[in-house]
Amino acid sequence: MSLRGVDLGEIPEETARLAHAVFPKGCLVMRVRDVLGPVFSDADFEELFPARGRPVVSPARLALVSVLQFAEGLTDRQAAHAVRSRLDWKYALSLELADTGFDFSVLSEFRARLVDGEAGQLVFDAVLRAAGEAGLVKAGKRQRTDATHVLAATRDLNRLEFVVETLRAALNHVAEEAGDWLVTVSAPEWFDRYSARPEDSRFASRWAARVEHADQCGTDGMTLLKAIWSATSPPALRSLPAVEFLRQTWVQQFHHVEDTVRWRGTKDLPPGLIRLRTPYEPEARTGSKRDLGWSGYKVHLSETCEPDAPHLITHVRTTPAPVNDVLVLEDIHTALAERGLLPDEHLVDAGYVDAEQIHHARRDHGIELVGPVKSTTVKGQATGDIFDNTHFTIDWDQRRAVCPGGQTNVVWREEQSQWGAPVTRIRFAARHCDPCGLRTSCTSSRTGRNLTLRPKTEHDILQQARIEQDTDQWRRRYGHRAGVEGTISQGVQAFGLRRSRYRGLAKTRLQHHFTGAAVNFARIDAWLTGKPLAKTRISPFAALRPAG
Repeated sequence: MSLRGVDLGEIPEETARLAHAVFPKGCLVMRVRDVLGPVFSDADFEELFPARGRPVVSPARLALVSVLQFAEGLTDRQAAHAVRSRLDWKYALSLELADTGFDFSVLSEFRARLVDGEAGQLVFDAVLRAAGEAGLVKAGKRQRTDATHVLAATRDLNRLEFVVETLRAALNHVAEEAGDWLVTVSAPEWFDRYSARPEDSRFASRWAARVEHADQCGTDGMTLLKAIWSATSPPALRSLPAVEFLRQTWVQQFHHVEDTVRWRGTKDLPPGLIRLRTPYEPEARTGSKRDLGWSGYKVHLSETCEPDAPHLITHVRTTPAPVNDVLVLEDIHTALAERGLLPDEHLVDAGYVDAEQIHHARRDHGIELVGPVKSTTVKGQATGDIFDNTHFTIDWDQRRAVCPGGQTNVVWREEQSQWGAPVTRIRFAARHCDPCGLRTSCTSSRTGRNLTLRPKTEHDILQQARIEQDTDQWRRRYGHRAGVEGTISQGVQAFGLRRSRYRGLAKTRLQHHFTGAAVNFARIDAWLTGKPLAKTRISPFAALRPAG
């Protein structure tokens, strides 16, 4: 298939006349088209199509259909039917009234091209660019960012269900490829253990019995892997994705103890960023936040938040579930810089903030990062009266630190933390700490007090930030961040943000780009029609709280 350019700039006269007659006050689709224009161009997607072949449906139209589909929560069949039957969609797509549209399967093919070409960002950026040309979004001022969890499209499994289902899935794929060979290596009891889904089985409730079941599953899986890698097995089996997934899972979940396959203890499992969770979505990972745990992904949303313009999403970032928020902030700033939409002030929660990020945001992008920094803590302190780092006088030029008791350090050493960040290690001598009258408020160590400091620039930033965030002025400034919770709520309730429609990180990322564009369509329409922003809910009892 090849691309033949289509001009979406001109709406057919009869389509426009009838649309305005039927919708004299307009509707979301028509208003967005009137304000933003065609939004997409076929030239934006020309790299996704070959130079020769039969003509395809205009990708500019398919991109707009996809965004409208997400805006209204339609299936592919419903979206294709809307193109054929709905007057407002024909108006937005610049179609003649008699146009019969396209088959619904074209939408999934278009998404596949976007995923293969990593071009989902093009769709989101085109909407944002059109909004910028209409004067609805500008660089500078304030933006805010927050993240929420995204559940994978597959069912969540506990560890025992996971290993049993992984082996069952591998057996099914091997049976399809080489059933006659599999019969010769399968033990008769395997058909009782692995014919039914784990959720249809009743596992023992006692932990010891569950471990025994897992050990048996591990032994069976190892027997199958050895048979597949034997000289008598069909070579094609080794390249099956289900077999490779089985091999990786057995490395993560089992180990050999005295030549016996044993289930690993919880402490012996790999970190969440690489730990597999389900054979049907290999890229899903387990994330946790406070007491919440989930399998899937995480999406970060950044938006404008000035009262004189619509609050539009400026960036969407999808990551595996275990990725810490602080690790994506630089990517967010870089992406905003590429679009020319860097804010002057960026409001974020504590998960995005540390001294290094504050420093880099100022130095590299001229952004004031506003968020609560963690307070200083001292190991072993149960009460709040111990001397933290702020009680010590630091002379960076002389490499000297003075404690509250007036003693000077005996060690000043530049090192790296366990995460590879540069730090300064400072130690005070035990001969000074032992007789000190302030010892109980300083340290319980027998070797003297130790300090670990960030580099000077970051240390000063932390000191200043901790002072500022205790002021009423900072709290009022930071209060604007709370509005991003409403954006996440809108994304979840109106656009299905928290449940992945597809399998795999790349397709989930595409879903979120479509969702971000759809949210912007809805918010532009709300702005044009004067729909006020929803107010933060306050319960009747909470409203009675005394002002003091």
